[in-house]
This record gives sequence, C-alpha cells and structure tokens, in this order.
Amino acid sequence: MKSIAVFSIKGGVGKSATAVNLAHAAATTGGRRTLLWDLDSQGAATYLLKLLPKTGVKARAAVSGEVPISELVLQTEFPNLHVLPADKSLRRLEGDLAQSDKLKLLRKHLKALAADYDRIIIDCPPGLSELADRLFRAVDLIVMPSIPSPLSSRAADQLRVELQRSHEGKPPILPLWSMADGRRKLHRDSIALHPDWPIIPYASAVESMAVHQAPVAVVQPRSPAARAFAGLWAAVEAELRKN
Repeated sequence: MKSIAVFSIKGGVGKSATAVNLAHAAATTGGRRTLLWDLDSQGAATYLLKLLPKTGVKARAAVSGEVPISELVLQTEFPNLHVLPADKSLRRLEGDLAQSDKLKLLRKHLKALAADYDRIIIDCPPGLSELADRLFRAVDLIVMPSIPSPLSSRAADQLRVELQRSHEGKPPILPLWSMADGRRKLHRDSIALHPDWPIIPYASAVESMAVHQAPVAVVQPRSPAARAFAGLWAAVEAELRKN
C-alpha cells in the first residue's frame, strides 16, 4: 500500500479537485483498491463524490481512535473507490493529535487500512500545522498543487525547508501547477520557472465537478483537463515506483 497526501500551505489552489481526480484515476484507470481520505473539515472531496458522512459517527472520533475508523468508510458509485468522509468535527482534531499518546495515530490508521487498499489518497487541510506534521511522518508522497504565482513558488520553497528541517527531507514532493491560465502573463512566467511540473489547466470542466459532483473524467472525459489529470496520475505512480 502507498499513501499520498494532497497538501498545500495555501488554500484555494484546487487541492480537493486534485485529490478526487487522482483517487478516481487510481481506482478506475489503474484498477487499484483506492481509499480517498477526506481530512479537511470543509468536506469538499466528500461532496464532489455525492457522499454524506454517516449519521451518528463523527470523523474526529474515528480519527482520534475512539471508534473503529472502518465504521466511517463509504462506497462510491465507482468500482474500487471508497471514501473516508469529512465533517465539521475535524476542526478540533488538531488538539487531539497534540496529545503525546496519539503522536503515531495517523500512521497506525494507515497500517490498519493497508490490507484493504493499494492506494490511500488524503485530502489534507491547508497550512503547516500539527496535523500536517503527523501526515508528513506517515505518507509516502506529497502531491502539492500550486497556482502559478510567485507566492505559490514561495510556499513550495517553505514546504521543502520545513521537510528538510524536521523530516530529513522526506517524504518526496510532487509539485504541480493548478488552475493554470495560459492567457495570463504572470501564469506563463511562473510556469517557465518550473516547466517540468505537471500542469492542470484552469477549465470549465474542473469547475463543473461541483455541479455534477463527479470527477472530470466522468463530466468531460475528452477534455484537456481530463487528459491532464490522467497524466498527473501517471506521474504519481512513476514517483511512487522510485521509493
């Protein structure tokens, strides 16, 4: 089993869309038994797959180890793809994980889920936080969406510095340009600084995910955005094979 954190220091960079489309590609194109773990209290990834959390079981209680985490898992309409949904209770998860006896809780959850899944893709809340630190220690790869701008490049550098300072440079990062608009000079100039990063275009196909509550490959399977996400999934798999 390999685990991937879709993470950004900044919010509003297309993180949840990236996580959903990667999970769908892993499950359908790749045939991997895939779990999309929504750890962002906004629950965008859960919503984009037409799901609602189960009543009576809070995500925070499961992640904190108070109830079996398997009780939250939901089946999607796609083969091989399950979701661990988010709800508002995750807003208080930071305090739970700060307790010394729960330092390795996320890693324990991933190990417990390893028998049932080949890929676990985690939609993380933004920001360098206690939760982010625990995730960095537990996952095999960070996929980092960035909008083409100097501030996004700065955020990517901040993440690398943090990983080098606190985690010996691990796990590896796969950065990508998200919501890239070739009509904007700032975007073109930023992309030119890192032309090797995968590019997800700014496109109506991605925006329409929220309307149809489905991945781009379902909404507009022949669109440039669908091809871009397929290429990103291939890049993720290639990166995982290196480690």
